[in-house]
Amino acid sequence: MAVSAVFLDRDGVINRKAPDGDYIKSWEEFAFLPGAVEAIKILNESGWKVIVVTNQRGIALGLMTEADVEEIHKKLSLEIQKHGAHIDRIYYCPHEKGSCSCRKPDIGMFLKAKEDFPELSFSSSFVVGDSSSDMEAGKSLACKLILITENSSTIDQKAGYHQAISLYTAVQKYIVTGK
Repeated sequence: MAVSAVFLDRDGVINRKAPDGDYIKSWEEFAFLPGAVEAIKILNESGWKVIVVTNQRGIALGLMTEADVEEIHKKLSLEIQKHGAHIDRIYYCPHEKGSCSCRKPDIGMFLKAKEDFPELSFSSSFVVGDSSSDMEAGKSLACKLILITENSSTIDQKAGYHQAISLYTAVQKYIVTGK
């Protein structure tokens, strides 16, 4: 039986992004966006696999270590669990641009998820991100796409994706109602 997933970018979707040129390097710098934890709980309760796919170039730049990122992800998971929600798996790319096949817009992290969850169906899954690289990766896999942006919730017919102002709005307006 095919299973649907919601692939979430991390920074800018689940938590506040660092200022341009900076990275979330520790748990102390991590701050959930409003409604993000509740949105993940709604996805869980609606039967979606929740998978995080995040580029973490700060590792390649020497601004943080893989252990730092793993500690953030451990605490992120624990905090979400306190609210009765969970993330099924978190994948991250620690590489510099152009040096791997996992960094979005490449699809290596998604293919790893398919390896770990063979029942996944990309065509019935969503990619929710805040950048063109997120949308490109999802489009390559024929996933449904939602761009998190400050603009109002619409669909960009030319680009082929929905837009929402938050993960919570995306979940309520496009994902849960469309399953």
